[in-house]
Amino acid sequence: MTRVTVWHDGACPLCQREIALMRRLDRCGAIDFIDASDPAGSCPIDRRTMLARFHAREDGRLLSGAAAFAAMWRAIPLLRPLGIAARHPLVLAGLERAYLLFLRIRPRLQSIVRDRVSA
Repeated sequence: MTRVTVWHDGACPLCQREIALMRRLDRCGAIDFIDASDPAGSCPIDRRTMLARFHAREDGRLLSGAAAFAAMWRAIPLLRPLGIAARHPLVLAGLERAYLLFLRIRPRLQSIVRDRVSA
């Protein structure tokens, strides 16, 4: 199985929860998780760009958005079928549209999660 590197926003409560779940599902240890919000963490491109969208590296290719999620899913046996399905251009395009909608509401969702955590 191919190793995948995932850059995530460790300062985002939504991302923290999602990455915690992905770490639990990554029983083979196929994914290297890097907190892009940590100034000491390495980023292959501008940190602000890394934090604006989800990024992953698979087979030496830097991917972002839905393609990056699909790469992460392919590294996790339980989610691999979804990651493989995302190789189809129409499936990936649909996932990317959904991801772009999510990015629009992400700040509001982050606020809701922060409020719940601090309560």
